[in-house]
Amino acid sequence: TPEEKDIVLHGPMEKKHILYVPKNKSHAAELDFTYYSAVNTVKNALAKVKDEKGMARVAKFLTEDVCPSCHGTRLSEKARSSTINGQNLAQVTALSLDDLRDWIPTVAPWLPADMRPMCDQITTEMAEPIQRLEQLGLGYLTLDRASETLSNGERQRVQLTRAVRSRTTGVLYVLDEPSIGLHPANIEGLLGVMDDLLSDGNSVVMVDHDVAVLRHANHLIEIGPGSGADGGRVIAQGSVTQVESNPASRIGPFLAGTAKVRVRTPVAADHLFDEGALRLETGAIHTVQPLEVRIPKGRLTVVTGVSGSGKTTLVLESLVLGLKAALAGRTLPGHVRDIDAPGINRVDLVDATPIGVNVRSTVGTYSGVLDELRREFARLPEAKAAGLKAGAFSYNTGSLRCPTCDGTGQISLDVQFLPDVDIPCPDCHGSRYGKDAYAIQMSVEGDVQLTPGEELQRDGETAQGSHDHGSDFAPVHTLSLPEMLSLTVDQALAALPHLKKVHSKLQTLHNLGLGYLTLGEATPALSGGEAQRLKLASEMRRDQEDTLFVFDEPTIGLHPLDVETLIEVLQKLIEHGATVVVIEHDLDMIANADYLIDMGPGGGEQGGTVVCEGTPAQVAACPESITGKYLAQELAN
Repeated sequence: TPEEKDIVLHGPMEKKHILYVPKNKSHAAELDFTYYSAVNTVKNALAKVKDEKGMARVAKFLTEDVCPSCHGTRLSEKARSSTINGQNLAQVTALSLDDLRDWIPTVAPWLPADMRPMCDQITTEMAEPIQRLEQLGLGYLTLDRASETLSNGERQRVQLTRAVRSRTTGVLYVLDEPSIGLHPANIEGLLGVMDDLLSDGNSVVMVDHDVAVLRHANHLIEIGPGSGADGGRVIAQGSVTQVESNPASRIGPFLAGTAKVRVRTPVAADHLFDEGALRLETGAIHTVQPLEVRIPKGRLTVVTGVSGSGKTTLVLESLVLGLKAALAGRTLPGHVRDIDAPGINRVDLVDATPIGVNVRSTVGTYSGVLDELRREFARLPEAKAAGLKAGAFSYNTGSLRCPTCDGTGQISLDVQFLPDVDIPCPDCHGSRYGKDAYAIQMSVEGDVQLTPGEELQRDGETAQGSHDHGSDFAPVHTLSLPEMLSLTVDQALAALPHLKKVHSKLQTLHNLGLGYLTLGEATPALSGGEAQRLKLASEMRRDQEDTLFVFDEPTIGLHPLDVETLIEVLQKLIEHGATVVVIEHDLDMIANADYLIDMGPGGGEQGGTVVCEGTPAQVAACPESITGKYLAQELAN
């Protein structure tokens, strides 16, 4: 009843003297116990939180809202009462960097004459960091933007600006793919920052795939030749010229311009809309002006533009949300005036958000390979003799899972005054299964080499076994389920051709360029690009004529050869009848599109309109398009 529900949620604390029967005991013990309401239980847990894991446990019971006192400005009423030329601090920090640059010159004329020299000194100091941030394509950010809402690329560029301004010397800067999310026009600004750091006497080590960035390097070190077990070796190093001429280099031909990612032939302009069109009409929202766009059905459409030009607003906030609302029979978002998508019954947003929330989600479980393997193992004579069903082979709930870690493959150590530390389970060594699981063996094709750790598990020994396997260990012809999870997709593909359903799913993962991942790899640890392709695995064999696929910068962190694989995957979706829309900065992806919608011309208030749309060649010829300028160079080479 409502009254009982209120007691559970908000009732008072009550102390009770109870009889409690402990686990594995036959007798009861007396216990004084305090019952708390649900709300007080959460409050108590929140008060005792000491680390991020504890906060994560409580967070699902909490909601966040804008502070009713400061209205999200973080400033007190007194701080908001002072104004300059009619604007208080909260209003000024809500300006974008581009708007702030225009506002600063209006301050000095408003002040008394004796204060203007001080004002000029302050505003001059502000001009340089603003210019740097604009140079890196961040002019659309507002000063009050919470850093936790920035993407990795945005955060890294803000940190770079701060580093340049501090004028360090003798510092080693290590940058992890700083070109992520950058339009080609902003790459030049990034390289300018690198040059400033070097001229001040610093050293810069950068991990990156962007060919324009690599060409700027003094020294290149290329790791490869493949991924996973096929990589891990230095295959080329030296100057750009030396790497270009090195026959072992995989990136060299792209640096030299002799190789281009040209996987598909874009549809001719006259036939773009032969399959029909999706039509979207929107009103103004954020910095985006009222728009009306057409997207050809059954084609690859790429939405381009500098950072902050309105690509995300157009595609994710308007097209995706509007179409999902229309298909569900709900009211359209307020700014979406009309949307018409004949023949489209499903919208699939494939973004780079991590898959799964904990280590129980693996490549094997997400792709469905493990489910098929569990059924196959349950059919084996040894399993039937032991009375083992498919459920027994689940590392989440099955009887064969490791009892020490409950199938997670790891345990948490409570370190006082520090966050918990996760270590591999000392009993299963991360395999997630107990020793009984190794007794059920399946025959496999060819010779499969086990790691020393897996071979010790098979022998029933501990990790400190009595004999040393060294680097050479004997191949085997049978595998247990935990041993199969230690294989890569490609290894499992070669070992299990006789299992048709398993082989089919593994082949799809291989075709997606994920052959180097192990089946037991936790999905939350995958990169954004890997997560996107794994999400696609279940979509590759369906009739897709009624589906719109939307990708948000899928080339992030990809080598040109991986971009080639990705475009081939998108082509297969299109061949199955799908309509594909991609938000992208990568020129290779843009050049392979059937249709382009270029937003801009700038970011923030200087963007928000469709500059031009058409085939890559048509956009490359558009003088108003910043993207077109770089695309023309790409197509000409």
